[in-house]
Amino acid sequence: MALLLSSAVVIAGPLPADAAQVLITPEEAALPPPKGAVASERRGITRGPKVDVVTSPGELRSPMHFRLKFEPYGGAKIDPDSVKVIYLRTPNVDLTSRVRSFVQPTGIDMPEVELPAGEHMVRVDVKDSDGRIGTTSFVLKVAP
Repeated sequence: MALLLSSAVVIAGPLPADAAQVLITPEEAALPPPKGAVASERRGITRGPKVDVVTSPGELRSPMHFRLKFEPYGGAKIDPDSVKVIYLRTPNVDLTSRVRSFVQPTGIDMPEVELPAGEHMVRVDVKDSDGRIGTTSFVLKVAP
């Protein structure tokens, strides 16, 4: 299994209390998509943690409520420090620093997230206390 590593990290300053968090910038959305990338969940026979997208399916509007749920197995606990969120582009964009303050052992809950219109493929990697890895990728379709 080949892993793609990001070469871009953007660190945002403090936001006003009523401002939406920018998850993906228009400049990042303009980057070309990776060739052959397909949204998928890599479960196989592993007992690694599961990542579920709780955000409403279908076409979304920005700003939106972005939620993911982490589900560990076999009594293991999710390691919040292991969570990685990658915007699959060429080159990939590491979104981890933008979601870090919203990560909990149960998932990610961002009440107001800004995304440009279009389709955005995102990969989330998480590890549990037993060292097992769970990965899922999904597409967020944002209406203009």
